[in-house]
Amino acid sequence: MSIEKAKNWLRQFGVEDRVREFDTSSATVELAAQAVGCAPARIAKTLSFRTGDGVILIVAAGDTKIDNPKYKARFGCKAKMLAFEEVEPEIGHAVGGVCPFGINEGVTVFLDESLHRFETVFPACGSANSAIELTIPELEKFSGYKAWVDVCKGWRE
Repeated sequence: MSIEKAKNWLRQFGVEDRVREFDTSSATVELAAQAVGCAPARIAKTLSFRTGDGVILIVAAGDTKIDNPKYKARFGCKAKMLAFEEVEPEIGHAVGGVCPFGINEGVTVFLDESLHRFETVFPACGSANSAIELTIPELEKFSGYKAWVDVCKGWRE
């Protein structure tokens, strides 16, 4: 089960007991914000893309959208999200629970600048009814991210 993969990953940092599981779905930004009790912007959504270098994840604030020109300038290709049926085999988590914890080997994680606005954010934990509250330094450490990127729009306006 995907949530177990995420919890096992987080166990090495001693925070697996902070994973929250809900009786309702948290599969979308809006549902997650309701389940957690926060503004949608504080949901750290994890988006999956295919690049010339392989599969990547971009963790971004819940109120953002990918800015195609910025994405292309950063990654050298058009933003192409994985198809629904590709997500679980490529990432290791199904749509609705995609997170940067316990992912398949070879998947590179990037964090978007839009997250820097918050002291804490809520990424999913491998299932469509889970989340964990993390500080930005914790998210950096636990995600094993490669770099911060600025590829989203809609949050500065």
